[in-house]
Amino acid sequence: MWIPTEHEKYGVVLASFRGTVQHGLPLEIGDTVQILEKCEGWYRGFILKNPNVKVSEPSSLECVQFETVIPVEDSVITEMTSTLRDWGAMWKQLYVKNEGDLFHRLWHVMNEILDLRRQVLVGHLTHDRMRDVKQHITARLDWGNEQLGLDLVPRREFSMVDPDEISVTELYRLMEHRHRKKETPAPASTHHLFVHVKSLMSANLGEELEVFFHIYDGRENRPLSERFFVRLNKSGLPKSPEKTERQCTLFVDLGSSDLRKDVYIVVHIIRIGRMGAGEKKNLCSVQYRRPFGCAVVSIADLLTADSKDDHLLKVYACNTESEWYQIHENIIKKANSRYNLSGSNTGLAVALQLLHGDIEQLRREYMVLFTRGVSITRKLGFSDVIMPGEMRNDLYITLEKGEFEKGGKSVARNVEITVYVLDIDGQILKSHVAAGSGEPGGDEYHSLVLYHNNSPRWAEQIKLPIPVDMFRGSHVRFEFRHCSTKDKGEKKLFGYSFVPLMQEDGRTLPDGTHELIIHKCEENTSLADCSRYLKLPFSKANLPSNNQTLKGTKESFWITSFLCSTKLTQNGDMLDLLKWRAHPERINDSLSKLKEIDGSEIVKFLQDTLDTLFGILDESSQRYGLKVFDSLVHIINLLQDSKFQHFKPVMDTYIESHFAGALSYRDLIKVLKWYVDRIVDAEHQDHIQQVLKASEYIFKYIIQSRRLFSLATGGQNEDEFRVCIHELFMSIRFFLSQENKGTSPVAQTQAVFLRTFPAVYGELLKIFTVREVAGFVRETLGSLPTTVHCIAKTVESQLYINPESRCILLPVVLRVLQAHMQEQRDLVMCARILTSMLSLIKKEENVSEEVELIVESLLGVLLRTILEISNRPQSTGPAMRLQFQDVTGEFVACLLALLRQMSDRHYQQLLQAFSSKDDLRDFLLQIFTVFRILIRPEMFPKDWTVMRLVTNNVIITTVLYLSDALRKNFLNDKFDYKVWDSYFYLSVIFINQPCLQLESFSPSKRKKILEKYGDMRVMMGCEIFSMWQNLGEHKLNFIPAMIGPFLEVTLVPQPDLRNVMIPIFHDMMDWEQRRSGNFKQVEAKLIDKLDSLMSEGKGDETYRELFNSIIPLFGPYPSLLKKIERETWRESGISLIATVTRLMERLLDYRDCMKLGEVDGKKIGCTVSLLNFYKTELNKEEMYIRYIHKLYDLHLKAQNYTEASYTLLLYDELLEWSDRPLREFLNYPMQSEWQRKEYLHLTIVQNFDRGKCWENGIILCRELADQYESYYDYRNLSKMRMMEASLYDKIMDQQRLEPEFFRVGFYGKKFPFFLRNKEFVCRGHDYERLEAFQQRMLNEFPHAIAMQHVNQPDQTIYQADAQYLQIYAVTPIPESQDVLQRDGVPDNIKSFYKFNHIWRFRYDRPFHKGTKDKENEFKSLWVERTTLTLVQSLPGISRWFEVEKRELVEVSPLENAIEVIENKNLQLRTLITQCQSRQMQNINPLTMCLNGVIDAAVNGGLARYQEAFFVKDYIMNHPEDGEKIGRLRELMFEQAHILEYGLAVHEKFVPQDMRPLHKKLVDQFHLMKSSLGIQEFSAYVRASPVHFTNGSPRPCRNSVPNIISPDGGRGVVRRSPLSYPAVNRYSSSSLSSQASNEVSNITGQSESSDEVFNMQPSPSTSSLSSNHSASPNVTSSAPSSARGSPQMAEKHKHSRENACLSPRERPVSAIFPNPLDPAQRAPPHQIGDTTLPRSDPNLSAPDKGKTLLSDFLSFLSLQTTVPPFTPSPTECQSASLVSNSPVLSGSYSSGISSLSRCSVSEASGTELPTGDHPPHPLPPSSDEPIRRENKTPPPYSVYERNNPRRPVPLPHSLSIPPQTDPPALPPKPHQLRTGSMKLDGTSDPRVPRPRPLPRKVSQL
Repeated sequence: MWIPTEHEKYGVVLASFRGTVQHGLPLEIGDTVQILEKCEGWYRGFILKNPNVKVSEPSSLECVQFETVIPVEDSVITEMTSTLRDWGAMWKQLYVKNEGDLFHRLWHVMNEILDLRRQVLVGHLTHDRMRDVKQHITARLDWGNEQLGLDLVPRREFSMVDPDEISVTELYRLMEHRHRKKETPAPASTHHLFVHVKSLMSANLGEELEVFFHIYDGRENRPLSERFFVRLNKSGLPKSPEKTERQCTLFVDLGSSDLRKDVYIVVHIIRIGRMGAGEKKNLCSVQYRRPFGCAVVSIADLLTADSKDDHLLKVYACNTESEWYQIHENIIKKANSRYNLSGSNTGLAVALQLLHGDIEQLRREYMVLFTRGVSITRKLGFSDVIMPGEMRNDLYITLEKGEFEKGGKSVARNVEITVYVLDIDGQILKSHVAAGSGEPGGDEYHSLVLYHNNSPRWAEQIKLPIPVDMFRGSHVRFEFRHCSTKDKGEKKLFGYSFVPLMQEDGRTLPDGTHELIIHKCEENTSLADCSRYLKLPFSKANLPSNNQTLKGTKESFWITSFLCSTKLTQNGDMLDLLKWRAHPERINDSLSKLKEIDGSEIVKFLQDTLDTLFGILDESSQRYGLKVFDSLVHIINLLQDSKFQHFKPVMDTYIESHFAGALSYRDLIKVLKWYVDRIVDAEHQDHIQQVLKASEYIFKYIIQSRRLFSLATGGQNEDEFRVCIHELFMSIRFFLSQENKGTSPVAQTQAVFLRTFPAVYGELLKIFTVREVAGFVRETLGSLPTTVHCIAKTVESQLYINPESRCILLPVVLRVLQAHMQEQRDLVMCARILTSMLSLIKKEENVSEEVELIVESLLGVLLRTILEISNRPQSTGPAMRLQFQDVTGEFVACLLALLRQMSDRHYQQLLQAFSSKDDLRDFLLQIFTVFRILIRPEMFPKDWTVMRLVTNNVIITTVLYLSDALRKNFLNDKFDYKVWDSYFYLSVIFINQPCLQLESFSPSKRKKILEKYGDMRVMMGCEIFSMWQNLGEHKLNFIPAMIGPFLEVTLVPQPDLRNVMIPIFHDMMDWEQRRSGNFKQVEAKLIDKLDSLMSEGKGDETYRELFNSIIPLFGPYPSLLKKIERETWRESGISLIATVTRLMERLLDYRDCMKLGEVDGKKIGCTVSLLNFYKTELNKEEMYIRYIHKLYDLHLKAQNYTEASYTLLLYDELLEWSDRPLREFLNYPMQSEWQRKEYLHLTIVQNFDRGKCWENGIILCRELADQYESYYDYRNLSKMRMMEASLYDKIMDQQRLEPEFFRVGFYGKKFPFFLRNKEFVCRGHDYERLEAFQQRMLNEFPHAIAMQHVNQPDQTIYQADAQYLQIYAVTPIPESQDVLQRDGVPDNIKSFYKFNHIWRFRYDRPFHKGTKDKENEFKSLWVERTTLTLVQSLPGISRWFEVEKRELVEVSPLENAIEVIENKNLQLRTLITQCQSRQMQNINPLTMCLNGVIDAAVNGGLARYQEAFFVKDYIMNHPEDGEKIGRLRELMFEQAHILEYGLAVHEKFVPQDMRPLHKKLVDQFHLMKSSLGIQEFSAYVRASPVHFTNGSPRPCRNSVPNIISPDGGRGVVRRSPLSYPAVNRYSSSSLSSQASNEVSNITGQSESSDEVFNMQPSPSTSSLSSNHSASPNVTSSAPSSARGSPQMAEKHKHSRENACLSPRERPVSAIFPNPLDPAQRAPPHQIGDTTLPRSDPNLSAPDKGKTLLSDFLSFLSLQTTVPPFTPSPTECQSASLVSNSPVLSGSYSSGISSLSRCSVSEASGTELPTGDHPPHPLPPSSDEPIRRENKTPPPYSVYERNNPRRPVPLPHSLSIPPQTDPPALPPKPHQLRTGSMKLDGTSDPRVPRPRPLPRKVSQL
């Protein structure tokens, strides 16, 4: 039986579990589960990361499904666990996003937190250590949350705070405190410098060294710190490496003012050794301290260093030793002449780091540093803040300089000073002479020795840490010795000086410089008995005037002393005051001089000084009372200084524990009242203000004195005391009641008193009751109106916290607050007061009356204040802006706290208090507006989610109360639109807040919010629905205004919310239908808003289904479509829903495609789909134009310049050449329509130029030129003509690559809507082959599967939940033929018309019908020809367009053979002509072509055709093919004739080294003739005379039959039997093995390798001779496994054949009718005679400019403007029309390596009617639908206008209108050429001009 668990509540999975048992839950290692029940070793529960998936329970068992588990562990541990769980998932995502730095930092922090968590869980930490660990944990948690963008956690004492447990104001304060701490950490006022000496690197060491560091002020030229001393050994390393405190130090207590550029770290280095550095070693063992070098570094350089950076300091030496004392100053001043580098390689390696914060904080943060050992180097003098209890007694003496006589020496002396400290008994104090910190003190100190210097200057500082009790009587002795440089190296004493440390009156040696007397003595003089010399004078300053002997001596010694002591003083006035009893006559002077004594001296003796003052007061109050009072005031105010503020607790302790003045209160009250009474009349208020500043402590002394008196006397004189206090307060109230201007002295004095007055409350409470004190305060504060600062402190005092006194004080506080807030004065203080007030109100307490008072007084003014602050301009500087922002936040928190405290009764009283409806209306509008402000994202920082949720909870609670008032007071006849509109607007933006979109949160965060607050969006949505239903007929007021906002709500992905809101749209449509008979307004607004909202990222697939689906998706709510189907207007409603659904499909696709990382092709295709939808279905011009420009930008980014031009042309065509003004739109300024159109024209021309589509640019140039000419703007006209000329030059001079086209099918439901189950033709990029294109498509759709066949897929593929891509190459079919057929048109020009403005494309697939003849497979080789017609021509606004229509025809084997030979003949004629006219630089192409044809023919190629079609059986079985057989025979003879002429031309131009090959070709040609049965050509020539211009063979016009296209006079492209993709691609990516076998057979890789179809050269990877890929019509003879062609698999091979109709059943093809079927070939009315139309075989095929390179031959294409012959325009055939057609060729028997291409595009052609039979336009066949009139053609199809200047039919977009004969003179400017403004109406009837959009464009 399942039993609820008691202790087992959470579990962590240690081993994965598949959940294969019944009701099993799959688990992975590390998952966390919550356990609900247990049974026989099994648990039932759910996984925390997905709580919706639970273990299924038996149906008979009822048990608790949810429970809230409250952990018993520490709250910090709980937070740590949940936070780490959230971090875990995000941490992995950092790795995926390649954010390696944060990934590793977070990893270390997570491990650190886990380690700390273990320490806390073990529970062995001390209380202080536990506190530190928790602080560390929370700091790390906050850091990680900030780095990961998670929420700021409000804390109190390291624990998370429950927002419901504290007031909103308190929550705001906690959040703000943490935010400020995070944003701007408080700058530390104390700083410390860490120094670690590593080594000295120098080439000339060998002696021990002493290194001294100190901090030096370069501005004042004085040291700031004592010295740090390190000893180095002879190698330059520290002598005691094991003692880190001797290598490391901390220069402590640096102030912020010390961190400036002119403060330096100065290093002096002293060597210990011989006198001269270069002296040889001798027997002398005496060593001297000698100068070595100095280094300097500025402290400012360390401010940027975050870690202990190693510094290598350059060491300098002085040029002369006499400058040693100031070498550091010279280095700082850069006096280069006085010092030089000690050595090129000399450097001192040290680590330097600045640390910030007080020393205790450093001990916690850098625990290792302090435990390992570090010496402390103090500042000279006290730090900026003196702490009580700090013990220090350091005397610093600096050996400055000396003046010595030669002493009978010929050279100056080498003077060394030895320093001793002796006590009162003359004994040397051991270890009390320190050279610096870092080394222990010694008994003596030896100075530097400066070589031969009688005026040495040492500037050496020593420290004498003498205990206080030993100071009296002690003295310092300085002994002077001459250091001989002779061999003995002896040191001879020649004099001494001394100085006592304390004077007889108790004052210490004064700070400053002292000139000491040098007393001479001999070497053997004994100084042990100090009593002898202590009687002598020590300083020249103290010598009596009659002692001229010592005064006149030249020898002197100067020292500087500085005492830093907390116990000793040098101030005589201070000593006089403390010893007042000894000298009573000096009391007056001592009290007067107290104010002049330095504060540090006073605080040293604070307790003694206070005892002195109160002692004097007790004994002589009448005489000294006023002066003692003033002195007390001075001392109290001294403690207000930041330097001494830490001594306030010392004074507090003194008052509580040491103060004994039981009678003092009388005198203090008396003097204080005297001062207060004099305030009004006094001229100078300064001293009185000082008195009032000290009133807090004066009252402390008064109260403590009275308490001591009461204790001593049992409470005597109580009434007298109370009377005195009452009188004092009456005086205070009188002076406060004086009304003065704010700048008057009295007003300032009032302000001073009110600032200190609240501090008195606590003292008064020690004697008086709460009510008495509250009465004092109320009367005092009520005596003047402006006391906001005092009110603030009052509210924060203990007095106000007491509910009893709060009732008395609250009315005064509210009155002051209300007055200030209404006048917008002191808002910062008002916010502070209100915050403190509301923080005290707790729900559980009886505070109803207080809340009622506050609501009544402040709610209205609080709302107005928030509105006023929010609407203020924020341009007043950062400081003011920050202040206003803070105030706004505090006022908002106050409002929320007040609203949260309000109960039903408060709301009822509030709403009933309004006297009129207008007042209530104004209040509702006001509070709704404030709520909208609170919802703004900028109201709180981004990570304040906790605060936002509390805000929203308060808002929705309040709105629920106020909505009742809205229904009761503003409906029916009292309806007020403004209030209702404000309500709905608030509700909508409430629901759409980012902080309420739970779907974007992590599961744990979402769960917490739902448990605490529920989904507030649904609650507000239900309220909206309820209020909407109450509106009734007033709903019409909100249609269509509220459609957009409500639509935005429905886009929120919350099922319940959507189901509530969707029916409102039905309601809107219904009411609009009733009012207008339609709902066009609803439709227009819906569509407009949908676009903007979905582009912002809102909406999803489920939302689309919710609109469209008939089946309810969620719950009992019907979908919108189902509701509409019940209405009478259902047809228009369903139509609207369908339109909206389709729009949503496209918008969702668009949004998905625009995501970062998507490829440009997908974005462009999606934008085109949406753009066309807006134009064709919605007719939304502005949206249409916006997407035009979005598409244009995408094309520019992808460098699709031609497509960009076509896109911008869409907008250009909406404009006219008029002067109508257009408003500013997108990036266009306000301008006329003419100017914008001109700008667009120029931009389009520029992009056509970049895209090498110069022909289109020329047409636009002409149109612009006409406009300039009509306005006589000849300057621009000239520029435009030059631009046009340059485009013509580019056409002739620059090379254009011929693109390839690919058909792509997108199948499966996983594709976007605009691609799903559709096929497109795409224009490839430059140099892009099929393999590259296929790979690109697979990269764009990485989940797609490439289909390996070309068959149309079945329904299973269409409906599959996958992506299938079907890709193969197709051949373009040019539309306009007249340019291509025209003689003499250069190939550069023709190439444009071959590949531009293409509507139709072709793809051929060979297959065998019937039984395949193994001996001759051509008997059954048919071709399935597919023609694809696009919805728009390529190129256009996209690189790909959808296929609109497919046509399928079958080409018989005989027709196939005819096409192959026709193409080869055309190719041969072209090459021969080019060779004759010397268009080719070499003859290689002709050589290869001749070789391929002759070799194949000799080896049986043409013979296969004879065997297949000329045999009697075939002729008997196919009598209808007689004409075709004759045509095939003619072509074969024609080919032989052309070959013979070609060999003759070849012989003329063949180079000498190719002669053997030519001879071989001639021999093989004779064999070929004999195989064909041709002995001579006379009969053939007679029957079909050939006329070649320039002597080349030319067959007669009747020799080539032509097939007439039903479309009119356009030629029909002839295809080769091998024209299918398998033979023209080289990739193996799309070939199946079965298809490979078939292709091998077809291309001649079968047994009959000598057949005619083996004439195609095989591809070679090195055979490309140009920068363009091989022509798509090359037939490859390589094995099919090496080529890429989609081919049918074996199982599909016959399905296509069976589906094809027989020749008689097949419909007449619009493009490829059966050539020998008269019914199909003949037009409805006969064209000319009954003979077949024939074309001239001498067709000039354009050289594509691209040829291929064999392994050793290369040939370049030449383009000439003078063709050898000029066929008529109707006979000119385009070589590129059949680019998929293979060519008959074979491998060369002469050993020349096979070529991958044989210029087939030059031999392919289109057969057209001859000049004898001009083509008549034929009506389309009934079986071929032409382009329908209702089909909207693209306005960007550039060549669909007619251009009268050229015979080429041009497009309407770019047409130059026809003009009549121009007048002799240009027309006047106002006579615009109307012809140029009109479009020629003779456009191609198949392509009608699209329906124009409504002319709203004038505004765009």
